[in-house]
Amino acid sequence: MASMASVEEIRNAQRAKGPATILAIGTATPEYYINRSDFSDYYFRVTKSEQMTELKKKFNRICEKSMIKKRYFHLTENMLEDHPNIGGTWPHLLIYAKRS
Repeated sequence: MASMASVEEIRNAQRAKGPATILAIGTATPEYYINRSDFSDYYFRVTKSEQMTELKKKFNRICEKSMIKKRYFHLTENMLEDHPNIGGTWPHLLIYAKRS
């Protein structure tokens, strides 16, 4: 019958041998971003929902209270205009939020 390895033996086998060094710590952010003050205008423009003024005011208050200064995106506004199926569900989310 084979003996079962202890937890400590398994951990020791998985550890690196020798010194370990962290070479760098960095943050990777996309180059396209939107400032907090412009985010609600951007979001409602991209979703073609600018007629929802009350919801836009509420969304703007949420953005202001979140204290997030910049929102980073991989998709630019031009990319979303060229490929409207990417953001196809966003207006539906806004309609749902308005009902709540």
